[in-house]
Amino acid sequence: MIRFGVVGTNWITDAFLEAASNIEDFKLTAVYSRTSEKANEFASKYGVETTFTNLEEMAKSDEIDAVYLASPNSFHAKQAVTFLQNKKHVLCEKPLASNIREVTLMVEAAKENNVLLMEAMKSSFLPNFKVIQNNLHKVGKVRRYFASYCQYSSRYDAYKQGTVLNAFDPKFSNGSLMDIGIYCLYPLIVLFGKPLEVKASGVLLETGVDGEGSVLLRYKDFDAVIMYSKITNSSLPSEIQGEEGNMVIDKINTPEKVEIQYRNGSVEDLTETQSALSMYYEAKQFIELIQAGETESPINSFENSLTVMEVMDEVRKQIGVVFPNDNS
Repeated sequence: MIRFGVVGTNWITDAFLEAASNIEDFKLTAVYSRTSEKANEFASKYGVETTFTNLEEMAKSDEIDAVYLASPNSFHAKQAVTFLQNKKHVLCEKPLASNIREVTLMVEAAKENNVLLMEAMKSSFLPNFKVIQNNLHKVGKVRRYFASYCQYSSRYDAYKQGTVLNAFDPKFSNGSLMDIGIYCLYPLIVLFGKPLEVKASGVLLETGVDGEGSVLLRYKDFDAVIMYSKITNSSLPSEIQGEEGNMVIDKINTPEKVEIQYRNGSVEDLTETQSALSMYYEAKQFIELIQAGETESPINSFENSLTVMEVMDEVRKQIGVVFPNDNS
């Protein structure tokens, strides 16, 4: 049994707990929030007695073996390092941190303390992402990767009315790239590694975060195009184009339908039925790695997380997005 604490009491923590509760070796034993009222309110929903309003006390507690971090992006690095230094395993929501410097500190802390650190990028653990990996050879020589994730944010309506919520506030290391653009980028890095060149453009909002953007990434034999937005919608699927056919992926963030359309006109449906909630698979992998004594995921590896953040740092540099954490 792996005893978990959670940091963050928002909707994504509820989604994680709903999924993880279906894992036999998962147990929620502690909740952190900045106020005791919110911590107790959230804990009571799950029948948990232990709450914290002091992060260092939680990190030192014998009540937990691991923690799920779902706090704002700008807090990830400091909080994760605190837990890692106290020998607690850390499953941290994406993006892992604000920038490459912070991710490097987190990885070093995990290695020094011989505990597991894993980025909670759920898509790379899903059954249909494995389908993509296992059948990619069928499209022949890859010539283009295209990924689109554009989802109009309800928080943008508030923004246009003059209320800046976390999603559009640079002090929380947020914006379109960090929130949803990463869903287009992470699978690319897992499948093909580090690009040779990055060219980016984007639309900056008045607060200094990006509302939407596009990135062209060059590889040796192909290019990749990713598009993401929190201020518009898109119905475009994603696609990996090869010389023998093109693999069509309905949703790059949570692939549920995958097919190959071959040049000869035939279509092969590769879709695998997903039997569990999407966050179940990352939680299960995390627990299994702890039980096996592993300190790094072979899928959401340190190398993948570092490369993704390195690319996102370069994208932000090119489009002019700067976070307070970049200068701290």
